[in-house]
Amino acid sequence: MGAQRWRGLPSGNLSDCPNGSRWVMDVFNECAQDGRDIASVILGLVSIFCFAAASFPQFYQACKTGIMDRALSIYFLLGWLGGDLLNLIGSFLADQLPLQVPTHSLGLVAAPINAAFVFLSLGTVWTVSLLGRGAAVAQEPAAFKGRSLLSAGGDEPGPKPFSKSEIVGFTIGSVSSVLYLCSRLPQIYTNYKRKSTIGVSYSLFALVMLGNSLYGLSVLLKNPEPGQGEGDYVLHHLPWLVGSLGVLSLDVVISFQFLAYRRGRPSTREERDALLGEPGDG
Repeated sequence: MGAQRWRGLPSGNLSDCPNGSRWVMDVFNECAQDGRDIASVILGLVSIFCFAAASFPQFYQACKTGIMDRALSIYFLLGWLGGDLLNLIGSFLADQLPLQVPTHSLGLVAAPINAAFVFLSLGTVWTVSLLGRGAAVAQEPAAFKGRSLLSAGGDEPGPKPFSKSEIVGFTIGSVSSVLYLCSRLPQIYTNYKRKSTIGVSYSLFALVMLGNSLYGLSVLLKNPEPGQGEGDYVLHHLPWLVGSLGVLSLDVVISFQFLAYRRGRPSTREERDALLGEPGDG
């Protein structure tokens, strides 16, 4: 059942998705039949753009100040990177929405290793998807897992059982959400210890906050599967919602730090000289 949503039907097949959007089916192999589904896809696409653009302001800030190694906590970067890695794997195994894979692949901090990680992750998912499509051709066609299919008709909404693959993906997704939440704490402490946010681009956090908000909305807007209740749908996506909306609250704390340390902070040159002159800097 895992990742069936991405390889269940050949691209462009709308036979099981009456009145579905052609472009959504062609691009994502996802059934989108009403405005709610379309809005979910559009918000998901905008969130991907936000995550992809978030690293560029930090690159500029790093070149401008030259103190990124002191301004950004290494534990913040590692926690974020680890969260994205596990989230990507968990999303695939737990049969999450198609847009969640590129979202977690691009939601990475500015560092050379992250660029390589993005290409590696996308290549891995692409390869696995191709293998899955090949296996699907030899097997009996799987039932399409689009949303709001009219064929569900009068079935009463109920809980959808977790498959073994989904249980593993759900567990990995839960760990990734913990990493996301924990990643912000070292950065909050670093800002507090320095009493400054120089060297850290607020645009990085602003774009990530916007991306997480749109991502959370895109998941919540999606119609549940046929016969699935709203509460059960949220439960199946809970780790990813906690990871996005929970981190959003911590990024608000960082936003207040930018405001609190805005007045009376030293110039970029003064802080760089002070940091480079700290004892024990070899």
